[in-house]
Formats: sequence, structure tokens, C-alpha cells
Amino acid sequence: MEYVYAALLLHKAGGKMTAKAMDEVLTAAGSTPDKGRIKALLAALKGVDIDEALTSAAAMPVAAAPAAGGAAAPAAEEKKEEKEEEKEEEITAGLGSLFG
Repeated sequence: MEYVYAALLLHKAGGKMTAKAMDEVLTAAGSTPDKGRIKALLAALKGVDIDEALTSAAAMPVAAAPAAGGAAAPAAEEKKEEKEEEKEEEITAGLGSLFG
């Protein structure tokens, strides 16, 4: 996550997003930079309009997402538990026939 923060900081400050600049920001923050991760992030951000991405992320309703996910999670979890119980019963029945 600190790599993304470094990229955002460089962007906000108007600096060029280069591997050297990212390395310097991360080092100044007390982190030990990984050149591979820096290179991967820079490649992923190539061609991305960061201002537009931040604007669209800020426009998303935050309160709606957890409510929808929270309501669906218990139902899905119950179904998963039921399936696991059914599998356990099948396995137990199959093992019982071995010693029959």
C-alpha cells in the first residue's frame, strides 16, 4: 500500500513518477523499497489519469457498498456451511461402508 501512497504523493506534488523518485519517497518514509514492486506499479499506472481515477473513486457511495455486501454475506455463509455439512455426511457414510 505504501507504494500507492508514494505514487499519489508524487502526483499531488507534481513530481515525475519515476522509479528513482518512488524509491526516494519510500526511503524517506522509512520503508525499504522493492525495485520490482516499484517497476510493476509504474507499469500499471502508465496511461492512467490519476485525477480522473481519484474523482471517480470519490464519487462512489461508500455507505451503500458495505450494506449490500454485509446483507449478502450471512446468506452465502449459511449455504456454504450447509454444503460442508452435507459433504461431511457423505464422507462419513462412505467410510462407514468400508468397515460395515
